[in-house]
Amino acid sequence: MSWLPRDFVHPLHVGIPDGGGHRLRPISGADAPLDYPTVMGSRERLFSIFGPAWGWPSATMSYEANLADLERHAAEIEAHESFNYTVENAERTALKGCVYIDPPEKEGADAEISWWVVDEEVGGALERALDAFVPRWIAEDWPFRRPRFIGRDLTWDEWMKLPDIG
Repeated sequence: MSWLPRDFVHPLHVGIPDGGGHRLRPISGADAPLDYPTVMGSRERLFSIFGPAWGWPSATMSYEANLADLERHAAEIEAHESFNYTVENAERTALKGCVYIDPPEKEGADAEISWWVVDEEVGGALERALDAFVPRWIAEDWPFRRPRFIGRDLTWDEWMKLPDIG
């Protein structure tokens, strides 16, 4: 992909400072048994955030559709087309959110980054840790000069109004 240097190696496991032992790691199809209840347990709030732009997660999303999404994300990670990092707890027994690092769809950025946590973590220590950590992590470990933090730097509504690339 032209949006990343050819020799770029994406991080595999990233501890979240002040995140209570939570870490980021690339998501895979093997995460479906934990990811599906995580997503569907916070579905209404997630759809209010991502639904207008991505149509995700739909009220009728099946386990199989979720598994297919995770397998697609894993293939995109392997190909360096986009990156979906899951937020897993210290015990590695629960998923608490995701961080997305995508090539830009809209003009004015060289990457588009967004993230979410499960409902019970909204406003809590993990969300605050992610909000502080993700922009710093992107600046320090990724090769972007103009990353856009959707839902942080600008709202999703503002993002959708930006001109598309190409």
